[in-house]
Amino acid sequence: MSDSATRSDFIRDIIDEDNRSGKWGGRVQTRFPPEPNGYLHIGHAKSICLNFGIAADYAGKCNLRFDDTNPIKEEQEYIDSIVADVHWLGFDWQDRLLYSSDYFEQMYEWALDLVKKSKAYVCDLNAEQTREYRGTLTKPGRDSPFRERGVEENLDLFERMRGGEFPDGSRTLRANIDMAHPNLNMRDPVMYRILHAPHPHAGDKWCIYPMYDWAHGLEDSIEGITHSICTLEFENHRPLYDWFIRAINEGRPEPIAHPQQIEFARLNLNYTVMSKRKLLTLVKEGHVSGWDDPRMPTVSGLRRRGYTPEAIRNFCDRIGVAKNDSVIDIALLEHCLREDLNKRAPRVMAVLRPLRVVIDNYPEDQVEELDAVNNPEDPSAGTRKVPFSRVLYIERDDFMEDPPRKFFRLAPGREVRLRYAYFIRCVEVVKDEQTGEVIELHCTYDPATRGGDAPDGRKVKATLHWLSATHALPAEVRLYDHLFTKADPDDVPEGQDFRANLNPGSLEVLERCWIEPNWATPGGPSWTDGIQRVQFERLGYFCVDNRDLTPAALVFNRTVTLRDTWAKIQKQEQKD
Repeated sequence: MSDSATRSDFIRDIIDEDNRSGKWGGRVQTRFPPEPNGYLHIGHAKSICLNFGIAADYAGKCNLRFDDTNPIKEEQEYIDSIVADVHWLGFDWQDRLLYSSDYFEQMYEWALDLVKKSKAYVCDLNAEQTREYRGTLTKPGRDSPFRERGVEENLDLFERMRGGEFPDGSRTLRANIDMAHPNLNMRDPVMYRILHAPHPHAGDKWCIYPMYDWAHGLEDSIEGITHSICTLEFENHRPLYDWFIRAINEGRPEPIAHPQQIEFARLNLNYTVMSKRKLLTLVKEGHVSGWDDPRMPTVSGLRRRGYTPEAIRNFCDRIGVAKNDSVIDIALLEHCLREDLNKRAPRVMAVLRPLRVVIDNYPEDQVEELDAVNNPEDPSAGTRKVPFSRVLYIERDDFMEDPPRKFFRLAPGREVRLRYAYFIRCVEVVKDEQTGEVIELHCTYDPATRGGDAPDGRKVKATLHWLSATHALPAEVRLYDHLFTKADPDDVPEGQDFRANLNPGSLEVLERCWIEPNWATPGGPSWTDGIQRVQFERLGYFCVDNRDLTPAALVFNRTVTLRDTWAKIQKQEQKD
């Protein structure tokens, strides 16, 4: 039974009613059916969570099935990446890793059956002619001149198509339905086309390949799927899904199973494109470094950026399942990520744009080990030791020589607190003689303020993070922003496309950064999937880029900033 106390939506309502009526004998079986023609993205994650989640709620099963019907666009690389992504998201298909291509023989036999019933015919129109004969939304289509071929001729031609006798594109097998049907998908759709191309799973066995609309329902039927859950763009294809199964069952003493197709709204995020065609364009044209570029909305890109599977699952659960398309604010996804990382990510100090600080009255050879909290949200995480010495690094943005009224950080003559350490006061500014750039600060410290307030009760208005220059480790840090400058990347002038809105500042690489020496906590809660995630205090959440580590320095990707736009939106809505 569904866990309706925590999750309820129109799909689960349908399943509840089916179970009450005994339609499937209480059985629930779903599937996640990706086409292996690209990497999975966050929109697929919603479908994965929905299909596997429903199966779990009803003690059912969910298959991972590759709809591999187009060998020209499919690659083993994509298959491998999909398997890895679904597993990383936390789902298990057990022994049900399946392929549409394993059913090609059965599909072919059913196609022969439709030819014998005069419900399918071989057509010699090429692709352009087929489109022309199809008509439009306001104009009915025209019958193919080959529509009246006899059964024996069609059987002969179809068998010769399979035998490889004809060149690519020269013939198709089409369903014999209605060229005047108001639904264009029902106007004698193509069932098979000729493609002399090797298949990543089936090899060279076939030179004709089924179209998705023909294969879709048959795969579901073969696997015993009860509820075939699809995104909304397949709603107009459902009549064809049903027609094919009814046509096969006509006159059969033992009908094949007829699953129920149910459509839900796909996930759309602002500042993001979800089309695999567009994502492939970004990869091929070098706008990103690959499918797993941390700016990409792919599951592998999100993983490399430091997202957690828990955050993605929580996000998919929060947005729910709807019947109508909408655009989700990416701030909600980032909010879910911050919620998760805030609990699991250890805190460390890092300086991204270093400014050298010399504490003049601190002993030159002295080094102190100060206690720092690993995670204030998790007392069990304990503390670590952070070295403190005479020469430090602070963030360049934490100093201004002539600060405005509301700037409370370090300035000439001003005192601030160093996190876990002391109060310091700036007494001298050293500049580059040629450029005038500030290159060093000289400060004094108050020994009585170690780890706390001043004994005399004086207060400071800012606390800065810092690093001991002698002990800090070098690092490269990559700061990522939205890949597109507009919330709707397709909002472009006539004659341009989504690429016109690419954000030239979506990646900033900082090569001379520093991180505290005791930053790593192997095996901790942020290592659950082999990715080290941390919070750089005051700067954001970051993760180690395991792919681009260099011998000279650690490489960190910024996962998300500390700013939480979604939380601010929620607070404002509550006030309103």
